[in-house]
Amino acid sequence: MPTQTEIRQQVTQQIITALEQNLLPWRRPWRATMPSASQPARHSNVASRQAYRGVNPLLLELHAMRHGLTSRWWGTFPMWKSLGCDIKKRPAGVEEGHWGCRVVFWKPLTKAVVDDPIADEEEEERRFVLRTFTIFCADQIEGADAFQVHEVEGQPPAEPDFQPAEELMAATGADIRYGGDRAYYHRAGDFIVLPPRATFDPPGAFYETVGHELAHWAESRTGWDDKKQGYALGELVAEIASCYVGQELGVPQGESLGNHVAYMKSWLEALRNDRNYVFKAAKQASKVTDFLLGFVKKPQPEAAGASA
Repeated sequence: MPTQTEIRQQVTQQIITALEQNLLPWRRPWRATMPSASQPARHSNVASRQAYRGVNPLLLELHAMRHGLTSRWWGTFPMWKSLGCDIKKRPAGVEEGHWGCRVVFWKPLTKAVVDDPIADEEEEERRFVLRTFTIFCADQIEGADAFQVHEVEGQPPAEPDFQPAEELMAATGADIRYGGDRAYYHRAGDFIVLPPRATFDPPGAFYETVGHELAHWAESRTGWDDKKQGYALGELVAEIASCYVGQELGVPQGESLGNHVAYMKSWLEALRNDRNYVFKAAKQASKVTDFLLGFVKKPQPEAAGASA
């Protein structure tokens, strides 16, 4: 069984390798992320129907890219067995132990510690123990047709609907101002500045930018200290959270690295030096995502043993 340190190092190395290959595991082509009646926007658990949180969506997306998987439903071997399904035979080109995706869950551990030895006073210290589980995508399952993506012949591709993004902008009540040629969130004044809408091409770029700045706006409302955590980490949080929100609302995501190139070097350096870096970013990004979606969707309850 891997140690806590080994788990964090293994997860971090996967993200480092992806970034070195110019892959952003929190982004997907829009056509592949459109939610439907049978497919959720985010990777979700087939038993609880809850979206995976924390670093797990990144691990699942990398696994999906690696094996060409399109379904957003995942479950453990017992979960699929309970649905009358079986795991497909591991392809010849896939190494043993690499057919399923190993995800990370945390378990809270509380112990009493002496706060004042003289007074013999105790207080609780809460820590989290990481555990790993192997899960499989519906595409890797026999008998899971209802959870797989099926193309309908002759059906035209869906066109983007930006109304949900407009509804989110209005529901947050965020102070959004237009002018200039830069987009940013002014923390001291608590307002967002965007270039005029007409300057964005294609239109989806406007909503993608709004999502990024709303993520910064939400950071300060979810206990995030930008000065303490650092600018680059805040940018990674906003980047991941805005993509998650965009997936949920059906907003197209840009395909090029664009402005992210400037941050790639700092993200890679931080990941190499701090095995907790991606966990911090992913955990906060999930928190920001849930906060923003709470304005327009019924929030999901936090499950016991949620992802780290």
